[in-house]
Amino acid sequence: MIYKFRVILDAKEDIFRDIAIEKEATLEDLHNTIVNAFGFDGSEMASFYTCDDEWNQMDEIPLFDTGDVPGETRIMNNFILEDNLDKYESKIIYVYDFLNMWTFLVELAAIEEKESGETYPALLFSHGELPEEAPDKKFEAEGNDLDDDDEDLDMFEGDDSFEDYGFEENWN
Repeated sequence: MIYKFRVILDAKEDIFRDIAIEKEATLEDLHNTIVNAFGFDGSEMASFYTCDDEWNQMDEIPLFDTGDVPGETRIMNNFILEDNLDKYESKIIYVYDFLNMWTFLVELAAIEEKESGETYPALLFSHGELPEEAPDKKFEAEGNDLDDDDEDLDMFEGDDSFEDYGFEENWN
């Protein structure tokens, strides 16, 4: 079986790629296909994130294990597409290059029979040009986490307890 995905750049403009990939492929294979479809060089870190139907980000699936305990974190090449995405769980978020935060909404659009003579993965359709820079993101805090009136912001104001640590004013 073949999974057909629509990969949409999270931007105001319509920029997307339709990709076909075998159901036995891993998330790392999908990552490589997305990198090629959008013309990235593939040298940056990336992660997929599980999400709900409203695209709310949940669990991270990184390209490499960057955890404190080797092997503790499941990485992209441990996730087979058919074991993690289906017609009921069809959405996943992809972030490429954590400095620029290229963010893509990836949705499983169809599951179809393999076409004879076709090679997979395949770029089926391309719409829109990738901008020079990643679209700006507005990150929001839940509730009032970033209120200017927050007393926690001033918790060290007037606190002289750090003066006796032996550092001179111009210690470096």
